[in-house]
Amino acid sequence: MSSTTTEKIRQFYEQFTGSDHVLILINADPDSIASAMAVKRILWRRVTNVTISNINSITRPDNMAMIRLLDVTLIHFSKVDTHHYNKFVIVDSQPDHNEAFAGFSYAAIIDHHSDSGIPAPFKDIRPEYGATASMLTEYLRAAKIKPNSRLATGLFYAIKTDTANFERKAVNEDMRAFQYLFKHVNIHMARKIEQVDLRLDFMEDFKKAINDHVISRNKIFVNMGTLKNADICVLIADFFMRFNLIAWSIVFGIHEGKLIVVVRNDGTRKDAGKLISSKFGEFGSAGGHRSMARAEAQLTLMAKKIDLNDPEKLLTWIIRQFENNQSKNANKSRQE
Repeated sequence: MSSTTTEKIRQFYEQFTGSDHVLILINADPDSIASAMAVKRILWRRVTNVTISNINSITRPDNMAMIRLLDVTLIHFSKVDTHHYNKFVIVDSQPDHNEAFAGFSYAAIIDHHSDSGIPAPFKDIRPEYGATASMLTEYLRAAKIKPNSRLATGLFYAIKTDTANFERKAVNEDMRAFQYLFKHVNIHMARKIEQVDLRLDFMEDFKKAINDHVISRNKIFVNMGTLKNADICVLIADFFMRFNLIAWSIVFGIHEGKLIVVVRNDGTRKDAGKLISSKFGEFGSAGGHRSMARAEAQLTLMAKKIDLNDPEKLLTWIIRQFENNQSKNANKSRQE
C-alpha cells in the first residue's frame, strides 16, 4: 500500500460533502454487508444520507439472521430510484462483477478481490487481504471511530466467514483486525448468526439427499433435481463432509437455467477448484479453493454433451468427472 491508512481515510473523506446523497451497492453476503455498514458509519454526519442497496436476493439463513440481529436496513436495487443519489460507492465487489453494478460513476471502490482495472476517484483494492471487512476495520481505527457492538459483530463475522476461520487466504492484517474487533464484539450474537444456517423448508431437501445419494469409493454424490434455492447444495455438501471416510462431497441440481455443482473435499486430495474449473469451465463459471468449489454451468451448453432430461445419465456423467478411473467398474453403491 503506497500510503498509510490515515492517508486513505483522508482521501476517502475528500470524495464527499455534507450535501451528498450516497448509495452503497453490494452483492449481499457477510463481508459486503458488514463493509457497507462500516462505510455508512464512517460517513455518518459527513453526508446528508447513506443507503445500502443489495443487487441480489437474500435467501441464506445466516445472511438473513445477520441482517435481522444486527438491525441492518437494506433496500433491494429494484426498489431504488438511483436519481435520488449523486454519489455511489461499491464495496467487496467491482463494477464489472455484475451487470447491475454497471452504468454508475463510482466515487469509491473498496474491495479485496483482484483489480479489474476500472478507475474511480478513490480506489482501494487489496487482493492479498482475506476480507474487505478487515480493510474497513482499519478505516474505522484510522478515523478514530469505535465500532458499536453490532458493527463490530458484523465485521468480526465477515472476517471469520471470508477466511473460513483463517483456513483460507489471509494476511496478518486480517488477524489484527479480528483481534481488535474481538474486544467490541457481542460473541453470543456472532454465534447465533453462525449457527442459524437452516430453514424449516430445507427439511424435504435433506430428506431427499439422505434417502437418494450415491457413494463411489470415498466420494458421495447427490442429485437434487430442480432446486428452489441453490444455496441448499452448499448446506448438504458441508453436511456430508462430517461423515467418516467421506473425502469428497458433490451436490448438484438445476436452478434458473443452470446446473449448479457444489464440491467439498477434505483438503488433502486433488485441488477442488482446479478440478471443477477443468471439468465445467467450458459450460460457464467454475472455480474455487482447494477444499471447496462451485460451478454454474449453462444448460444450453451442457445439453450438447449430456442428456439433462435423464437423471441417471446426468449422475453417471457427473461421477465420471470426479473419478480418476472412469471405467464402468467404478465401485458404486446406492444407499437406501
